[in-house]
Amino acid sequence: MSGGPLDGVRVVDLTTVVVGPICTRTLADYGADVIKVEAPGGDLLRTMAQGSRHPGMSGKFLNFNRNKRSIVLDLKKPAGLDAIKRLIARADVFVSNVRPEGLARAGLDYESLKALNPRLIHCSILAFGRGGRYYNRPAYDPIVQSLSGVAGTLARATGEPRFVPMVMSDHTSGLIAAQAIGFALYRREKTGTGEAIDVPMLENMASFVSSEHLGAMTFDPPVGPSGDNRLLSADYRPLPTRDGYITVGPNTNPQAFAFFDAIGRPELKTDPRFDSAAARTANAAAYFEVRKDGLAQKTTDEWLEIFDKADVPAARYNTIDDLLTDPHLSDVGFFTTEEHPSEGRIRRSRPANTFSGGGRGDLTHAPLLGEHTRAVLAEAGYSAAEIDRMTAEGAARSA
Repeated sequence: MSGGPLDGVRVVDLTTVVVGPICTRTLADYGADVIKVEAPGGDLLRTMAQGSRHPGMSGKFLNFNRNKRSIVLDLKKPAGLDAIKRLIARADVFVSNVRPEGLARAGLDYESLKALNPRLIHCSILAFGRGGRYYNRPAYDPIVQSLSGVAGTLARATGEPRFVPMVMSDHTSGLIAAQAIGFALYRREKTGTGEAIDVPMLENMASFVSSEHLGAMTFDPPVGPSGDNRLLSADYRPLPTRDGYITVGPNTNPQAFAFFDAIGRPELKTDPRFDSAAARTANAAAYFEVRKDGLAQKTTDEWLEIFDKADVPAARYNTIDDLLTDPHLSDVGFFTTEEHPSEGRIRRSRPANTFSGGGRGDLTHAPLLGEHTRAVLAEAGYSAAEIDRMTAEGAARSA
């Protein structure tokens, strides 16, 4: 019993790399029993990412696959396919980021599986939605960032198309998939039947970008150009202080006027370019220039003290390494350490959200490849002899 809000939900996880594992890690973090099905060679992320103490246990894999159980099945063999179908027959959710044609060939598409388990929630995380010309193309995060306009927003802001330096399309789509599964589980509670979910990465990221930046082109005909002037400003970024950087966000009139007072420019409160939120948005480039010039006068700590007293949103600039010592994250216990059975002492972040009804109390390490194969197959009703035979075949194939 995990104690989390998804306690009792069993998930068969046929996903690899990032987008699918982010989805299933989210389900696992909040109490689901996630059975990660890996090929004999394991998830590509075990070896593709930088940083590891031992082969097959990269830092990224450890972060994206905590609280799961790993089982090795060779789905190219009838015994492996039989085993995963037996697991799915007893599961609540099946998640895959395998292309749909491959699922259909293996008999793991929704139409085939709902005969085994009418209550199954079948979630396919796709690069591109069904019915479109890109549907069967392979893709990873940068392909989706490029097609969806994410790289285009950076081109508008900086003059050069670039990718956000995180696999943001994977993270966003994986979280949306977890959300969609939660919606489907709620509907199943009312109807008693499962359903198929498609989560296409391109469409989700295009929705993200267009919701933010369609702007005046929302209207037909358009009443102006696309894009949010503030977000596309070259100075929408941490700004230099006398000794470092700071980020400020004075958006309401009281916040903006307090900011003008703080930087010694009280006359800007009646400047028609800056005297309202609408005016500051229309003149975003000039407003950000004022902010940049003003912030150069003092140190980061001096500004933080001033803005805290004036109730102006502000924060120091953290590097990636600074996260480990951020005082707020320390206060809430965001980073913890654990002893991993093969990797020794490691850091992990805790699930960010809390539930008054309780969270997962049996947090577990990211699994070794096939660590739980025997236990999971036994739960599925396989005999010890059958398990011996299947695990021996898998070991021979991986060797």
